[in-house]
Amino acid sequence: MPRRLFAVLFLLLLPLVSSCGLIDYYFLPPPDDTAQELFEAGMDYMKEKQYSRAEEQFLKLKDRYPFSPLTPKAEVALGDAYFFEAKYPEALDAYKEFEQLHPSSPLIPYVLFQMAQSNFKQFRTIDLRQDNVKEALEIFYRMEESYPGSEYSKAVKEYIYKCRKILAEHEIFVADFFWRTGQYGAAWHRYLYVLENFADVAEFKEYVRKRAEYSYYEHQKTLSEEEREKLQWTWKRLLKWL
Repeated sequence: MPRRLFAVLFLLLLPLVSSCGLIDYYFLPPPDDTAQELFEAGMDYMKEKQYSRAEEQFLKLKDRYPFSPLTPKAEVALGDAYFFEAKYPEALDAYKEFEQLHPSSPLIPYVLFQMAQSNFKQFRTIDLRQDNVKEALEIFYRMEESYPGSEYSKAVKEYIYKCRKILAEHEIFVADFFWRTGQYGAAWHRYLYVLENFADVAEFKEYVRKRAEYSYYEHQKTLSEEEREKLQWTWKRLLKWL
């Protein structure tokens, strides 16, 4: 009798035991993706230009597997995803974080170039502060000095000129404002600064020189004899340099 009862109970419980797999499947959380799976998914989204989804995968990889060999690549790829989505401040932060964490990585030249571009692409108009362009120029100078033979050398030289041209235009914009408002002393000093510091930006040189001369003569009218002599000495020195 006990054996028959045991058999009946076993038959009744068998469906429940076999259904445990279904219970696990529907009610337990799925296992986490591996670092490899997250990285590959992120790169697939990059190829499809679904950058927001790629960002999600790379961020998950960073958070869950900080010591994975794939994490540094994911950090750079995250910066790229932001960059291609035109989220330049976010891209800049991601690249900077990578440089701080992996200063000796072979990816550093690429990361620096992307950092500089992320700054450069934040340029909007000539009348605003040019902090991002200045930072881009500093990074391009770093690359020119530290990686003179890199694959980015030609592009770096071109960007250096572009940055310097923007900065020169900004200074001229400010000088022209002083000119228009009759502040000839301030205008003269600003034009003088452009002539002394942006001589390589040749397309503005003649315009700035003429404006500097006019500002100089107008400014002289407001000065004492001693101040005029001092100003003339400065101007003659600059003319010799030019």
